[in-house]
Amino acid sequence: MISLNKAVVVEGKFDKQRLGTVLDAYIITTDGFGIFNDNEKKAFIKALAKKQGLLVLTDSDRAGFKIRAYLRGLVPSEQIEHAYIPERPGKERRKSKPSKDGLLGVEGIDEDTLRTVLEPFICARKSTAELTKADLYDIGLLGQADSANRRSEICKKLSLPSRMSSNAFLEAVNTLCSPKELLSLCAGDKPAPDSGVG
Repeated sequence: MISLNKAVVVEGKFDKQRLGTVLDAYIITTDGFGIFNDNEKKAFIKALAKKQGLLVLTDSDRAGFKIRAYLRGLVPSEQIEHAYIPERPGKERRKSKPSKDGLLGVEGIDEDTLRTVLEPFICARKSTAELTKADLYDIGLLGQADSANRRSEICKKLSLPSRMSSNAFLEAVNTLCSPKELLSLCAGDKPAPDSGVG
C-alpha cells in the first residue's frame, strides 16, 4: 500500500474502491457532478484542503476535466494538486458500453499505472526550479503555430491526457519532470531554441 498525507478526490464510489486497493489515504468522492450542488460536501472538501491538502484524480474525459475546473475554483491553488491518468480506450467491466469519450476511468486503470501516476506526489519530486509560461513559449510549447501539437506529443510521452489546458500542462510538467528533463523530451519532438532553461 502507498501512503499519502493528502486527501484524494475522485469522481465516484467505484473509483474510490479501485484507488483503495493501492492507496492508504483519505479518499472522498464528488459523486460526479453532484458536487456542484452539494454545499455540505463543498464545505468539507474546502476544510480538508486547508487541513491537509488535496490531490485530484478524476477521469481524463470531458466530465473529469469539468470537475477539475470546478475544484480549481473552489480551493486555493496552494492547497490543491492534480494527478492524471493516461487516456486509454476501453470500458470498465461493470459497464455494458464505454463512456461517452470511450476512455477508461480511474476504476479501469491497472494497479501499476495508478502507482506510477501517484508516485511523484508521494516522493515530492517537484522541481525547485519550476518552469514558467515564458519558458514554455521559449521552447516552443506555447504561443506558436504548432505549440498545441507539440504539447500533445509531450503529453503522450508523459502519459498525460491530450486535452489539458496550458495551465494544467505547466502544473503537470512541473510535478513530473525537471526543466532539463522537459527539454530532453522536446528534443525528440523538434530542435528547441536556446532558451537558457535548465
